[in-house]
Amino acid sequence: MQKEFAVSADQMLAFDTDCHLFGGCGFNEVSPGLHSFVFKPIANVGGVDINKTMLLAVLGTVAILWFFWAAFSKPKIVPGKLQMIGEAGYDFIRRGIVYETIGKKEGEKYVPLMVSLFFFVWVMNLWSVIPLAQFPVTSIISYPMGLALIVYILWVGLTFKRHGFVGAFKNFTGYDKSLGPVLPMSMTIEFFSNLLVRPFTHAVRLFANMFAGHLLIVMFTIATWYMLNGIGIAYAGVSFLMTIAMTAFELFIQAVQAYVFVLLACSYIEGALAEHH
Repeated sequence: MQKEFAVSADQMLAFDTDCHLFGGCGFNEVSPGLHSFVFKPIANVGGVDINKTMLLAVLGTVAILWFFWAAFSKPKIVPGKLQMIGEAGYDFIRRGIVYETIGKKEGEKYVPLMVSLFFFVWVMNLWSVIPLAQFPVTSIISYPMGLALIVYILWVGLTFKRHGFVGAFKNFTGYDKSLGPVLPMSMTIEFFSNLLVRPFTHAVRLFANMFAGHLLIVMFTIATWYMLNGIGIAYAGVSFLMTIAMTAFELFIQAVQAYVFVLLACSYIEGALAEHH
């Protein structure tokens, strides 16, 4: 049976500080698992329990709002540092993703949404390497699912608005009469792929990467402490180097996943606006 953690489950890197290699306990007693992603409520607001991930999501949202307010509330012809960074980030999403995927004419109205999605996902990912927080909010499936649902509703709504019921049905099913006898099977596959599988994979792609990456970092961090005993110190050094390497790699993945999430959202909107062939 697994030992009780020395610190509360609300601390991300919780582990038994007395458990070491050659100390009479196994790594399975302190190793991370699903329990590392479960947090007890830390407050109750209006009958709603607030846990660590919810608090991080709120703090991240406030930080994003503050940054853009500070950057653009009083714009200058010669931008300051915050305005310059804000403009660079905004322009990167607008030109590098939205314009390239949807086009300038159709895509301009969706730029604010995509900028918001990108920075929200990125900051939620970034919490995993922030001291004291050390947890990516998007490794909890409900957050990616909520974001994917926003994109899904927008995509389906735009498809019906642009093409009408019949046109939307053809868009969702990939209707192409030239397929002949295989058309019914093709339409069925496309229908389930577009309306059921697509939103699921949109969310899971982000969730799975953040979940796996964080689990690896926690595993190597705890393994470093676990092997910090006797001859195990040599192994602890290797594990520590792996922790640093995984953290650096995770920083890259965090930005990539935010980029991919927004890129896919733009591709879905582009598909909704495009004429059916």
